[in-house]
Amino acid sequence: MTVLRSAAATVLRRAQRPALRRPAGRVGRLVPLALVVALAVGCSVARRADQARLEPSPAPVTAPTVAAPPQAEGLDGTAGVPGPHVCSTITGRLTSELGVKVTAKPNSWNDGGLPALDLCTLLLEDRPVVIGISALPKQPDSLDRLATGNGLTIGVPELGPEARIGASRLVFGVEDRAVRVTSPGGIDRGSATGIDRAKAIAIGLAARDAVPDVLRNARQSDPACQVSNQAAERFVGALVQLRRDYRVNGALTCIWGTYDATVAIVESFHADTIPEAAQNPPPLFAPIGRPGYYLPDQGELVFRQGRRVVRVTGLTNPAREVSLETLLALVGPLMPLFYR
Repeated sequence: MTVLRSAAATVLRRAQRPALRRPAGRVGRLVPLALVVALAVGCSVARRADQARLEPSPAPVTAPTVAAPPQAEGLDGTAGVPGPHVCSTITGRLTSELGVKVTAKPNSWNDGGLPALDLCTLLLEDRPVVIGISALPKQPDSLDRLATGNGLTIGVPELGPEARIGASRLVFGVEDRAVRVTSPGGIDRGSATGIDRAKAIAIGLAARDAVPDVLRNARQSDPACQVSNQAAERFVGALVQLRRDYRVNGALTCIWGTYDATVAIVESFHADTIPEAAQNPPPLFAPIGRPGYYLPDQGELVFRQGRRVVRVTGLTNPAREVSLETLLALVGPLMPLFYR
């Protein structure tokens, strides 16, 4: 570096002397100055050579923020898996305790969330209440995930030290399972379609007593779903512990799960709209269906194929990016079924 600085100083002194046998034009005067600049730049580069190189910032990764995929058309207990289930088991007890007629829709379904819940619907006269039981044994954060998004929650000592109740749901543990009770009309909010806190707790107590007798086997498979089994296991990174395959009004549902990952492919017939299309800003278009959309924050691919709307979701805990390519690979083997 000292040699470079000395050379630059020499050139600068010569540039300041009167020109001898040298054209007086501008080019002749600029050449030495250009050399000085080049040498100065060389020094600057040499000074920075031993410093760390600046790396470009990585692109932000979008990971799903949901605990369960959107509910597909028809998944309300009017179709799905026949009982008995927890709702049908507790109607007589609740009718007696609450003083109103309590019935149950005949079928159950699964939401494909984390934790994945087996769901059924009670009707308190005409007010629906949905009960969900975790399809696999609960994990340390299962109740926290089920309570997320419910606003302020308070304890419910009648149902145990971990139980809590909020504006729309009650969550608690029963042996090794997590249980959630939800009212679309709210809990204790004075709504004509909701229920009060006392009714919610009465339903929770009845469900707590019935849950051990109505647990379903973890594996319930449909041969039509088997073609996507390998892709689902690649996504979850393990042999699946949970399968929930069934038909809803002829439309296929396929669910694969472990304790910390779930894949769901849910088909609906005659769905009039894709609600996600009305989002603002609109979701990203996907190269599948007419139309098709990719929602990275939901871990979801949704598209229309003829009379069908198909939803493909992938969820993990902790959350990780679910790329469009991953979702296309999951549903790809089933596409011949949807084209028919």
